[in-house]
Amino acid sequence: MEKSEVIQKLSVCGLDCSRCADYENGEIRNLSSKFSELLNGYERLAKMKAENEPIFNGYPEFIKILSHFAEGTCGGCRSDNVKCPLDCQAKICRVERSIDFCFECDEFPCDKQFQGKLRERWIERNNRMKEIGVENFFIEQNKMPRY
Repeated sequence: MEKSEVIQKLSVCGLDCSRCADYENGEIRNLSSKFSELLNGYERLAKMKAENEPIFNGYPEFIKILSHFAEGTCGGCRSDNVKCPLDCQAKICRVERSIDFCFECDEFPCDKQFQGKLRERWIERNNRMKEIGVENFFIEQNKMPRY
């Protein structure tokens, strides 16, 4: 995969936007949408099943959550449509400093980005990208658990 393609999928801080449950073009969104289609009309059967299997009483809530995943409304941290819940300074630095990733900045690791465990992971991710290259980092990340 070319670096330009990877840049569109990875955020400036090193998180993989394309693997996020809220990403508009991601696998979770696509699979959830397909699953919603396959379950269309299942409500009636879920009510009948609930008589013997009480877990199906929660089917309406399940459908709400599945619908949320199927909507995938975030364009990723490099887009104008960012819905990431993380308070991330890197999105601002990218524009101000014309960098693609935090490790490219002369001030990395700065004091502006994250706290605690999240900060440790941010530093680790960026050091790893610097060490093996952005493309190899992306491939490596895709082999790891999503969350």
